[in-house]
Amino acid sequence: MALTVVLVTCAGRREARRIAMGLLEDKLAACVSIIEKVESFFRWQGKVNRAKEVLLVIKSEKSKLPRLIKSVRAMHSYEVPEIIALSLAGGYKPYLEWVRESIG
Repeated sequence: MALTVVLVTCAGRREARRIAMGLLEDKLAACVSIIEKVESFFRWQGKVNRAKEVLLVIKSEKSKLPRLIKSVRAMHSYEVPEIIALSLAGGYKPYLEWVRESIG
């Protein structure tokens, strides 16, 4: 079972909490950390933009990624939300086992 960390930026705290709770309730994530006060700079529709956002750090399993992406897209306010999955190279074994058990 390959684990992954998924990064998702959100427009605000309310949206971030709604997405986090939805993923946890559907067992698509074992843990979701919410990091506030993220300042993002990005190019969108030919212009450079700046936004204050909230970052979700989602711990999940790679096989759940398609459902996780579909779920985030359904709950997210952005036309093209940032959803980036990073493969987990390793970590503290008891924590990784807990992630697996929580979403298994």
